[in-house]
Amino acid sequence: MERKRMARERYLTKSRFKLATECPTKLFYTGKECYANQNLDDSFLLALADGGFQVGELAKCYFPGGHEIKSLDYGQSLKETNELLQADSVILYEAAIATGNLFIRADILVKEGKQIRLYEVKAKSFDPREPHPFTNRNGTISATWKPYLYDVAFQKYVLSLAFPRYKISAHLMMADKSAVCPTDGLNQKFRLVKDDTGRKGVTIADTLTQDDLTPPILCTVPVDAECERIYQTQHEVNNTSLQFSQYVELLADSYSTDTKIHTTIASKCAACEFHTTDDNEESNLKSGKEECWKEVLGWSDEDLACQTVLDVWNFRGKDKLIEDGIIKMDDISEGDIHPKPDTKPGISASERQWLQIQKYKTRDDSPWIDRENLKSEMESWVFPLHFIDFETTMVAIPFNAGLHPYEGVAFQFSHHIVRYDGTVEHAGEYLNTERGVFPNYEFIRALKEQLEHDEGSVFRYSNHENTFLNLIYQQLTSDTGDIPDKEQLLSFIKTITHATGKSSEQWSGERDMVDLWEVVKRYYYDPATKGSNSIKQVLPAILNSSTLLQEKYSKPIYGAKGGIKSTNFKDWQWVKIKDGKVTDPYKLLPRMFQDVSEKDLEILSSDDELREGGAALTAYARMQFEEMSDYERSEIQKALLKYCELDTMAMVMIWEGLKDLCR
Repeated sequence: MERKRMARERYLTKSRFKLATECPTKLFYTGKECYANQNLDDSFLLALADGGFQVGELAKCYFPGGHEIKSLDYGQSLKETNELLQADSVILYEAAIATGNLFIRADILVKEGKQIRLYEVKAKSFDPREPHPFTNRNGTISATWKPYLYDVAFQKYVLSLAFPRYKISAHLMMADKSAVCPTDGLNQKFRLVKDDTGRKGVTIADTLTQDDLTPPILCTVPVDAECERIYQTQHEVNNTSLQFSQYVELLADSYSTDTKIHTTIASKCAACEFHTTDDNEESNLKSGKEECWKEVLGWSDEDLACQTVLDVWNFRGKDKLIEDGIIKMDDISEGDIHPKPDTKPGISASERQWLQIQKYKTRDDSPWIDRENLKSEMESWVFPLHFIDFETTMVAIPFNAGLHPYEGVAFQFSHHIVRYDGTVEHAGEYLNTERGVFPNYEFIRALKEQLEHDEGSVFRYSNHENTFLNLIYQQLTSDTGDIPDKEQLLSFIKTITHATGKSSEQWSGERDMVDLWEVVKRYYYDPATKGSNSIKQVLPAILNSSTLLQEKYSKPIYGAKGGIKSTNFKDWQWVKIKDGKVTDPYKLLPRMFQDVSEKDLEILSSDDELREGGAALTAYARMQFEEMSDYERSEIQKALLKYCELDTMAMVMIWEGLKDLCR
């Protein structure tokens, strides 16, 4: 009977508690198949991209001799944990602890007599040299650290209830930014594998030695003071202040009884994962977000079809307008935005916000372009034009000795050229596929070889390429190894970049890259993008606006004999029209992974201007860490090359489209 009772128990786990700290209403929607959920179904992919699996296994190596609780069954895992905790001293991995309707799986638990030490392992970098890393100036928990600290505070709270006579101490275990990797090839000793049931995990190589673990690249940070601060904080739910224990009880009871907690509408609703897409609606899935808005605001389906303040690009006053009852975009006035020019050519951010609102309010779907200023900008560019795009990652466990955890790795670039006569060609590319190799210096050498033969303007899309070249500049500068061409590489980087604000050395290169993202933001707006400046929103919008592009790229000229030179495509047609609209060119590419669902692949590929593509770095991580066949590896390589080539070809088409529209 006890086992059956446990099987039916709706526990508030640490992952559900974390979800509820984002919004308590989410507890009602989570885990229900009838509600759409736009988060990744495969948590393995998330952990793969940020190194979570490898960091978790490495952490256990610093606590050798522990017992792992492998059962996923609540009852069995609790039984195994309780039996092992009978020992006076014991180390447990994934220990299962329950009290009432609260349940946790602790990453690492160390019991010594009447003391229990909790270690929550996070795939996040931490700098132990910072004096007050977790708090704002006023002493409150910083937003950056809140999810991690609330997670460990919840676990400590559960442990304290389950073991009231024990002294409980809590720690975060994270990648130490000040540490350097002691040996070469450490990350390759943590491989991702599948067992016979298809369940994925990490296997540790037999060749792992104490030298690999000394000094450690993970640091242990006591967080009891931060936990206490959280326990003393009043937690607001629907204008009611609750102590931490009351807050947890409310959430646990809500989840246990499957009762929805209604909360106010706010700007955070924009990031709610419980919403439908066109594909979801065809599957008859329900939208939790729409349910909330209907229940809280009394809205109808017709109201929900309207654009809202949440859709206004880069607007920080959303919560204030919502508090004032101004939610629909139709109700926003000019005085709410206060548009005003800045000192630069083109349109300012606030003017662009108001332009977006005006276009929507008047139902004007025509693109806007600042022809005069855009022409002036274009006339300053020097042919041949070079369009480049990088794919990068930050690896938790470094590839080589002397590197820091989460040191940036540039593993791929693509390069297109446009000549004065309008000739377009895919001029080159680079992709590192070798396991365990730090590719950055070869990456720069290859890029230098591509760009050093003329003085043509170099284009990027957003800040990423400039930021990463600055990072590689610092890596080269601080590297004490023998790099024969170091000075030439440093000089090259400085010619096409400008120094970031954090750099002690300041420069602005004579060929400092042109940011096409900034060009779009200053001189062009199409309502079809709904305010987004993502290349994956701007490209379809421009293709739909330019008949010149439609006529040119509806022919299979890309990679064709006598057409546009391509490295990875043959006789390719970029423009295909369905129901009067150009199909997004990215949707024409082959699948990046055959074993990933359409939904998860879409989420991984939903790139925007602030976050580099998750699909590419996930593919690279898989090639680095997963055991796979040569065929699988080859297919992923082909897909990576095609996606990156399209990224720079997209920039070319945007340039061509802007040139066409400003005539």
